[in-house]
Amino acid sequence: MIGYIGRHVAKREGLDMAEEIRAEMVANVWKVVATAGDTVAEGDTLVILESMKMEIPVIAESDGVLQQLVVNEGDVVQDGDLIAVIA
Repeated sequence: MIGYIGRHVAKREGLDMAEEIRAEMVANVWKVVATAGDTVAEGDTLVILESMKMEIPVIAESDGVLQQLVVNEGDVVQDGDLIAVIA
């Protein structure tokens, strides 16, 4: 299931600066796959969330460098929480 991730692109003067990936549901961070500094491609899995015994991959929606990963395995994320930033 890929529909549970959120995407927000920060813009300044019309230029794309960074993609913020946010949780769209309450879930546990089951597994962290990527680390800050990794080069990621669209479709790469960053973390895997678990909710109601379902595994939900959080994927990169654009190519770039993973600037920030703000969750750790075992964390609980709420709807709207920041998971990662790709630039």
